[in-house]
Amino acid sequence: MIRNQFIKPSDARSWLSCVKRVWFDNFPPDGSVTKISEFDQLIIDQGLAHEEVVLDQLSKSHTVHRALSIAHTRQLMEEGAEIIYQARLENLEESLIGSPDFLVRHGTGEYQPADAKLARSDEKKEIQVQLGCYRLMLGSTLPGIVFLGTGEQTEIGDEAIPLVDQFITGMRNLLDSDDPPVVRYTHSKCKICPYYLICKPDFETRDEITLVYGVDSRNAPHLNEAGITTMQQLADTDAEAIPDVPYLKGFEKKKKAVLQAQSWLTGEVYKLKDFELPSGTWIHFDVEDNPFEISGQKHVYLWGFLKPDYGVDAFEYSWTDTMADDKSGWEQFLKLIDKYRDEYQDLVIAHYSAHEVTTIKQYAKRYDMSSHHTVEWLLGDTTPLYDLQKPIFDNLVLPLQGYGLKDVCKHKGLVNFQWEDEESGSQWSIVQFIRFLKEKDSVKREKLKKDILGYNRDDVLATHSLEEWLRRLGDFPQN
Repeated sequence: MIRNQFIKPSDARSWLSCVKRVWFDNFPPDGSVTKISEFDQLIIDQGLAHEEVVLDQLSKSHTVHRALSIAHTRQLMEEGAEIIYQARLENLEESLIGSPDFLVRHGTGEYQPADAKLARSDEKKEIQVQLGCYRLMLGSTLPGIVFLGTGEQTEIGDEAIPLVDQFITGMRNLLDSDDPPVVRYTHSKCKICPYYLICKPDFETRDEITLVYGVDSRNAPHLNEAGITTMQQLADTDAEAIPDVPYLKGFEKKKKAVLQAQSWLTGEVYKLKDFELPSGTWIHFDVEDNPFEISGQKHVYLWGFLKPDYGVDAFEYSWTDTMADDKSGWEQFLKLIDKYRDEYQDLVIAHYSAHEVTTIKQYAKRYDMSSHHTVEWLLGDTTPLYDLQKPIFDNLVLPLQGYGLKDVCKHKGLVNFQWEDEESGSQWSIVQFIRFLKEKDSVKREKLKKDILGYNRDDVLATHSLEEWLRRLGDFPQN
């Protein structure tokens, strides 16, 4: 194997996500072909577009020189260039090589590294690592500059040094290793990783205990110390014999972990206690939003509902193309709520997870409408909003490694609801919406909108199917 001895600050994102992922990034497995997901490619494209905006802004008030190589970067710095674009740096002592978006010459003659980032704050560790590494490579005492996606400019200084030291030490150990590191399973990260299918057999062969929902890198080492190292061992353990460990304390939590392991291994559903869903007329609710809105604010482009009789034609929605119409979309959402409230005196508005409630709170604050009568009703003590994820978390153990809507609904042994487009999802919806915004052809544009609406319709059809499944399960005796 040819060894890459240079540490790249651009590896910070993968390193912070999973050390095995960054090892594979540097030493690709034989025969592996990793494909960038459409959503990750969208992030790359949006990042490059933001970089171009920053470059254009800087070019209006400064002379900008594009660097062609490490040697050319040094030459431009020696010549005192105001701003160097796509600078290329190396630090042989630390085995670092990298390319900040910009080098900005300070009045002292020293250069500050600067990056254009879509993020809304500089609190992301990957940003701190990258800018910290560039400062180290420059030997700069000045802080690094971050041009945020919100249009704001912020700085990163010496506070990032401990994290940078940790990154460099960790990366050096990784690059010196002949074998990929052994890691824990994390459902939310592993499912979207390009190396998932490569790592999955190893997790299964090891019967990795973190394949169990609720067991993770915070408590797994402590369970290992107690002699519980695999999923099967956890399934065979008496919950009362498990010691209290971080994030797994108390008999009920430990019992649930044991049942979770048993459920995954056997496919059995465990009902922890009897439950009833709220009575009334149910309307199912789901939102789609664009986190890449140029204003820096989240734009909900679709507020979707499924009303009685719960067929395909019972889907209603509020849609807005751009942030310019954002408030009208919000107001149309409130009008739909008022209409349903008038039609159904015993209204229950069902959604899955806390996202919808959080979004309503954000919009009420954005438009100073917390005292609006409909908003007060939605967010008040007698709220009609009902989170369908809650009865699952509180009362059931399912043969799953994650409890997202699609995890629960797509499982053929559970709800068995299948989306019309198998590839659709929240990230898919964002990709299609960005395409919709950019598309000039009216026919193609309408097709993209139709596809997004179809996905959202399927989401609320899925929560309706989930409701029906839960009602049937609620009648079953407790395990």
